Amino acid sequence: MRRALAEGRCSVPAAGAVVAGGSVQLPFLVVDGNGVELEPVSAHLRDVMLGDASPLTCRSYAFDLLRWHRLLWFLGVGWEKVTEAEVAAMVGWLRAARNPQRERKRPGSASPGSVNLKTGKPSLREGYAPSTINHALSVVQGFYSFHGRFGAGPVMNPVPVSVQRRQVLAHRSPLEPVPLVRRARLRQRVPRQAPRAIPDHLWDELFAAMGCDRDRALLEFYVSSGARASELLGVTVEDIDWGGQLVYVVSKGSRVRQPVPASPDAFRYLGHYLATDGLPPAGQQVWRTRRGGQRPMTYWAVRRVLQRANERLGTNWSLHDARHTAAARMAGDERLTLAEVQTILRHAHLDTTGHYLVARIEDMHDRLQEHYTRPRPQRSYPAGYDPEDVKAVFGG
Repeated sequence: MRRALAEGRCSVPAAGAVVAGGSVQLPFLVVDGNGVELEPVSAHLRDVMLGDASPLTCRSYAFDLLRWHRLLWFLGVGWEKVTEAEVAAMVGWLRAARNPQRERKRPGSASPGSVNLKTGKPSLREGYAPSTINHALSVVQGFYSFHGRFGAGPVMNPVPVSVQRRQVLAHRSPLEPVPLVRRARLRQRVPRQAPRAIPDHLWDELFAAMGCDRDRALLEFYVSSGARASELLGVTVEDIDWGGQLVYVVSKGSRVRQPVPASPDAFRYLGHYLATDGLPPAGQQVWRTRRGGQRPMTYWAVRRVLQRANERLGTNWSLHDARHTAAARMAGDERLTLAEVQTILRHAHLDTTGHYLVARIEDMHDRLQEHYTRPRPQRSYPAGYDPEDVKAVFGG
């Protein structure tokens, strides 16, 4: 059975579900096929929330543990009796299984893994990404580490760990780069890709495809402030400093309210948008829908705005590409230091900001064309030498 799972010759039934928990201590919980709450999972998720995790983290962990328990129900193994063999079966299953979230149902959609010739960005491939598999391993490992402290579950944690990595990271200074160590068994290799910024001419094309001042303001704020999608969507009228050209956002990691500068064009388009649609009630989000009544815009609504523009232009840009574009523009400006760019982008480590100090093929296009069309250098020799002697020595 485990071998059939690893080879993709059978699938795991979609039993159970993740449901709302209804409390701050447990915003999400996992139930089995009969709707009964899984108490071991709830105990672990409650412990995660006590560590000041966000509700979205709880939701992510709940789905990973639901997937793990579906596998155990299919194999007929209790959660407290698992071994490394079941963990290996999960990894093999995820490597071969289809990912419902990546199925393309729209006619004319790009084939999985294909590269868009206009943007140079590849489409998402089929199946689960290596980072998704590694995240599932980390969640399962944390689940058994939690219960192991209370003497429950297997004697040894079934998820392999890298002892070398733990030893190296134990005494590492946060100012030092992360050293390269061998991955633990079953961990997947995650390719490290260079940040993908939008070239200026394609950015102008994308901006022109926006249909209203609201969308223009959003896009201009994203590319000038470098704010993340969820951070900017939570901005209220009280968070806008018109005189200082600042917006206050709640950072994704630290959850601290911080000021972020934006361009004058962003505030100009924002003013046009608010003058047309009116100011929202006090304490409500600035960005609101325009169809079916005014409601706060969600991430999926903004994503749909960008999808419509992509369909019209034949591109595959994402919202996070705007943040990459802002970072690449700032890092390439010689009047800004790397530390200043790190402060604006609110990166925890300077190494993360340094990833944007890379040369892009798009920026070097003119130089490369000049290099390719430059005539080959002709070999010449000083006057006074007999051509026959030069030919005999250097060849002809």
